Amino acid sequence: MLHMFRAIVWFLVRLPLLLLIFVTALVMSSCTMLGLNYASLETANKAAPQPALNVAAIMSEPTYRTGLMQSFEEVLYGPWPEGMPVSWGEPRLVEADLLDGKGRLEEIPVTIGTGEGASQFWLAVAIPAGEGPFPLVISQTFSSNCAAFPGYPVTSTAGTPCEGSEMDGTFGYLATQIFGTYIAKVPLERFMDAGIAYATFYGSDFVPDRRNEAPDVMEHLGGPINPTSTLMAWAYGYSAAMDALEGRDEIDSGAMILFGHSRFGKAALITGAWDRRADAVIAHQAGFAGASLSRSETGEGLKRMAESYPHWLAPQTQDWLNRLDELPVDQHQLLALLAPTPVLLGNGRRDVWSDPNSSFRAALSASDAYVASGEEGLPAGGMKQEFDPGAGIAWWLRPGGHSIVSEDIETFIAFIDAQFPGAARKQGAVHAAE
Repeated sequence: MLHMFRAIVWFLVRLPLLLLIFVTALVMSSCTMLGLNYASLETANKAAPQPALNVAAIMSEPTYRTGLMQSFEEVLYGPWPEGMPVSWGEPRLVEADLLDGKGRLEEIPVTIGTGEGASQFWLAVAIPAGEGPFPLVISQTFSSNCAAFPGYPVTSTAGTPCEGSEMDGTFGYLATQIFGTYIAKVPLERFMDAGIAYATFYGSDFVPDRRNEAPDVMEHLGGPINPTSTLMAWAYGYSAAMDALEGRDEIDSGAMILFGHSRFGKAALITGAWDRRADAVIAHQAGFAGASLSRSETGEGLKRMAESYPHWLAPQTQDWLNRLDELPVDQHQLLALLAPTPVLLGNGRRDVWSDPNSSFRAALSASDAYVASGEEGLPAGGMKQEFDPGAGIAWWLRPGGHSIVSEDIETFIAFIDAQFPGAARKQGAVHAAE
């Protein structure tokens, strides 16, 4: 009887933590399976991506290219919000002596839209010490700037200086154990040491990642054309960040790299095709509606994604979910639209949910567009090829699941260094001291 009583007490004491772990796992499994098997490396036995890629038309016929982009808008993403007003305020210095002199941290208020429905977010910008101009990474995060820059008084979602982070405590510990150290936190020192400026904002501060709220926010932004999917809205957020930062003396306007993980990897790819100012794209584990083929039945699948997160895609996408084989577009065409912009496709072998196999096959098909544009396409060697950071389509497959880990950061920096060599830019303080 005493043993039973002790067992009940043990359970009750730990019940809150057990419930938190259960809820956290449930929430997180809604965007990724927790990596219990491996992605297939066999691609030769799979059907070629459809529709067939018309490389010549994509590269040399503007009307065909425009029509292809319109098809993506009509089927998946909704309209690019052409002409949506973007404005920004003066930078606010957050930390002049970032990392003991390795850089400085600023933030810029950026507003998209007009009138009462306009939406604002705070763009945090870390700039290395030294003369510059520096390559610039622009990213969007899954948590507020409080989590991206813990310990610094950047502005929270509520508009007040950050005090603490939603990534503190048990939830944050579990999130980083599952999704990696850098799922929210910016690896500042790594980028400052590499002489790479880093700008980021919380995508949900612009348009919330909530199915019931996002459509209303997008509808009332006040532009001549409003987005109808959060992926397209977040893509325009990348574009707005480029507006706010290009032309600054410290920033190399010829080396602006868009980085996104998961849903923001999808948005980064869209921006790269619709806003040609992007000089490179890092789409890490972008999955369906990103780099993975919509016709694939492996992993999450476009149908399940669109039913779970209907706000991510245009409303009309729902009409196609039971006839995906009839889609007039697929993601190999989106990757081809990026050519010759260098793109890094990051993948995890256990991230079957994002379907690395069909992402590779999409890249293999799109490679012809890079070759036609005079760039190196996808290197030979299959899915387990050695990473080539200088390739037009750089393929990265590591062990592990759906996450951002230290190894990924090393790979991203190697890609940036290869695409925008250090010799072509002035050195930061760390390099100059060596």
